[in-house]
Order: sequence, then C-alpha cells, then structure tokens
Amino acid sequence: MAAEIVNPRSESEADRTGQEGGAEPLDSFDPAFALHRGGKMAVQATVPIRDKDDLSLAYTPGVARVCTAIAEQPDLVNDYTWKSSVVAVVTDGTAVLGLGDIGPEASLPVMEGKAILFKQFGGVDAVPIALACTDVDEIIETVVRLAPSFGGVNLEDISAPRCFEIERRLQERLDIPVFHDDQHGTAVVTLAALRNAARLSGRSIAELRAVISGAGAAGVAIARMLVEAGIGDVAVSDRKGVVSADREDLTDVKRELAGFTNKAGLTGSLEDALSGADVFIGVSGGTVPEAAVASMAKGAFVFAMANPTPEIHPEVAHRYAAVVATGRSDFPNQINNVLAFPGIFAGALQVRASRITEGMKLAAAEALAGVVGDDLAADYVIPSPFDERVAPAVTAAVAAAARAEGVARR
Repeated sequence: MAAEIVNPRSESEADRTGQEGGAEPLDSFDPAFALHRGGKMAVQATVPIRDKDDLSLAYTPGVARVCTAIAEQPDLVNDYTWKSSVVAVVTDGTAVLGLGDIGPEASLPVMEGKAILFKQFGGVDAVPIALACTDVDEIIETVVRLAPSFGGVNLEDISAPRCFEIERRLQERLDIPVFHDDQHGTAVVTLAALRNAARLSGRSIAELRAVISGAGAAGVAIARMLVEAGIGDVAVSDRKGVVSADREDLTDVKRELAGFTNKAGLTGSLEDALSGADVFIGVSGGTVPEAAVASMAKGAFVFAMANPTPEIHPEVAHRYAAVVATGRSDFPNQINNVLAFPGIFAGALQVRASRITEGMKLAAAEALAGVVGDDLAADYVIPSPFDERVAPAVTAAVAAAARAEGVARR
C-alpha cells in the first residue's frame, strides 16, 4: 500500500526551480524528488488533545505525576514513555550506501528511509540522527548522551574500521541494544540464505568452504557469523589479497580476522582462493573474472551483493553456480538487510534486552531461513521482504534467544 502524504510542505523558490536561479523543477522530471519532498517522516500523537481535560493529562499538571514516579523508579520510563519502543538511527554520513563520505545532511534521506523501514516491516518507531562529527570519541559521547531517550541504537553507514570500535565501546557503556546494521544485518541475511542453499544441495554448512570478497564492516561480520554457525572454512580477501596471519600490513581488525578464519592457510589473490571454493560472497564491488568463477567447485553458490553492479553478473554466475544471490531487487534471492533488522530490534525491544548477542543473531538467521520452508528452490533460498511471515518469525526467535541467554528484562 502506498504511504499517504501527511506532511506536505510549502515550496520555496529554490524548491520550485530545483536550484536558485534555475528554471526546471526537480520534481518535474524525477519521481524520486517528488516522493522525498518535505521528507518521508512525520511525528504523530498517540493520544488525543480534544479539550482542556485532555491537555491537563497529557501536559501540565498531569504529566508531573508521571515524571515524579519515574524519578523515584527510573525503570517506569519504559512503561510511561516511548523509550522502550523507539530506536535511534545514527550515522556520521561517512559510508552512505554506495555513495561514500557525503556528510550528515546528504545522509538524511537514507536515514529517513531506514526509519520508515523499521516502522513498515517491524512496527518499530525510529528517529534518524545525523551527526556533524566523525571523531570516534565524539560520536560515542554524543550517542551516550542521547541514549536516555531511546530503547535501542542502530548504527548506520559509518565507515570501517571506526565502526567496529564505535559499536564495541557503545555496547560496553549502554544497557540497551546497539547494532551496526551494515555489519550484522547483512551477516544474518547472508547466513540464512546460505543455510537454505546448503539444504537445497543436501549439504551442511560444515561441508562448505567460503571466500568473502571485502574485509570491511559487512565482510568481517559475515565471516564471524559463518564461523559461529560452523562453516567448514572461510577466507576473506581485501584489495591486497587473502587476509592471512603472515601478512605484515594488517590492521588490528584484520589481524583478529586472520586469527579465526582461513584454516587452510591460503595466500595470494581472491582468484587463487576461489579455486575449488564452494561459496563466493561479495561485499566489496569490483569485478571477479569469469575464469575464477569457473574454477569454483561444482554446484557452488555465488552471493554477489555489491550494488548496483554485482561482483559477478548473475548471467555469468548461472553458468557455473547452483544458487545465485545478489543485493538487487530485480533478481531472485535478494540479500536485503530489511529482512533482518526490523525483526531483530522488535524482538529485542519486546523483552527489553540489554544487548543483542551472537545467539540472538544466529536465531534470527535460523528463523529467516525457516520462512522459506518446503518452497525451497534455487531461485528461492531467501524470502521477500514483503512476506508477512518474516518479521513475526524473526521477532519471536530473537525474543526467545534473549530470554535463553539471560539478557531479557521482561
């Protein structure tokens, strides 16, 4: 269902012309500008203000009684404000989609989009917050100071390797879920699709050797999750080749990555690593030569997720692979984060979890894979974001895992 436009804005001269002194309105030739005019979000009250009695309850003097109660019992904030059901979507604008470092203002259309996806697909309210700072310490301190207003923090489009430290330190300082979706959302959906691809081929995850192209936020998180899930082996390649313990140019993050991946001790290029591999996972961009794809094991899986241009075009991948997935909506098997993050946060907020654990993420992947069920096919290893079973399945699995792991508070 199309969203109703509830917050039309008046047009400035610049709006009407597309730019100061111009002549052609942007809206007249690009529907994306028409949809985004005035933003994609609005604040809506959940209680009526019809008369002075309503006003006295919603604001002064009635509100004072609620404030006093919360001051005496701070946990009541979760029952008598929106805190326990709203997420802050926080960015510094340094790694926005495929656009890179475009700054906080230019990131806002994406953050608004993320917020409405939370609402549409998970029933979770979210507020976009674009920060005018890129220093790690400043971002952390800012989010910590904002945290009392929110039940969770979704970090978004913050460049690596800073994103790893920011998430880790915020998790240490806050008692609410902190989740960097570029890392973990991608990893959850990838694992779900891989589980089903393996099931389709009659194999287990433990029988597979995977190669990941890209050692940024998504690549590192996918590798970690595949290891947690029991993958046979996984190697990660960056611009300089396979991440291995013998390399002397590794960052701290990549040195840690080398410690839990690449059990086979592979070295050399991405193409070298792909020889005989069962799985290719692309989160880096660039182009993988067809000869390298042809060198993979028979019945391989190709997850080429770069947007808008996959590392391996599906037409090429299908010549050699049994299952092909991309990050695009115009091909089957789209690896789309919206399958994961709304339900993950909905489940965590439902039980007021203090954090999102590895077990909760693994449970989300298992539930997401399970939605496909008996309809499993080569062109259907992951459900559509519009499948109404997705969010409830992920929400329930995450809430149950949070209780099992002792991080639920109700």
